[in-house]
Amino acid sequence: MTKKTLISLCTLLLALTFVCVAVADEPGNKRKGKYTYRKVYKACFERGAADSRTPPISPSDKTMDQWARVFDGKDFSQFGCTQEWSALSEAELLDIYSYLHAHGADSPTPAKCK
Repeated sequence: MTKKTLISLCTLLLALTFVCVAVADEPGNKRKGKYTYRKVYKACFERGAADSRTPPISPSDKTMDQWARVFDGKDFSQFGCTQEWSALSEAELLDIYSYLHAHGADSPTPAKCK
């Protein structure tokens, strides 16, 4: 009986570990976020509200903590293109956040928007 209990507890602990790792993973899709981020500025440019198709803010312009504060406060005025940003869904904002946060200035892989 003790052996079965020990095996059950180990199995439960392993399953709990896998669940915790899956939940702790950064939400959102970084690849979709990069695409959506660029799409916002392309639409803004085509509407005539932006000077270029390149986003004015690169992911490496802010640290990961600064990106978290921007998206927690939902203050996107610094990005310009207010009409396009207000039309984004929560899922799209989460994807953009994942992209920008993952490539912040203090991240292991800082990136510039090109």
